[in-house]
Amino acid sequence: MPNNSYSVFESSLDKTNLILKDIEQAYGWPKERRNQSYAALRTVLHLLRDRLPVQESVHFSAQLPMLVRGIYFEGWDPSIVPVKLNREEFLYEVRAGFPFDVEGGPGSVVTTVLNALRRHITEGEWDDVKSTMPKDLTRIMP
Repeated sequence: MPNNSYSVFESSLDKTNLILKDIEQAYGWPKERRNQSYAALRTVLHLLRDRLPVQESVHFSAQLPMLVRGIYFEGWDPSIVPVKLNREEFLYEVRAGFPFDVEGGPGSVVTTVLNALRRHITEGEWDDVKSTMPKDLTRIMP
């Protein structure tokens, strides 16, 4: 029996590293700052997840690489979502979860992470995600 499991994990790791590398390149961070790109990804994913209705959250997650999907669902409590956050509240929570200073502040972090994720999500699904967001929050979404 071929060892297909390994290639699935390897592929997921490669795709996850591409997302993290996209974040790092946007900020000019070396790979040694991977902890910051991971913190940015995790923070934005969790806030997005908690802002989405359960069904939409599940549809969105199905398009994420398996490793990123694990990060996405870590600590998730579907009984308390969606959490209603406007743009300012969302950005405040990003700042609380991502304690690093970056040019452009929390809004830049959100845009950078969402741009990296956007490359892995179909246009139709991305449109569905955006349609569940308040108008003021969609302004920072690609």
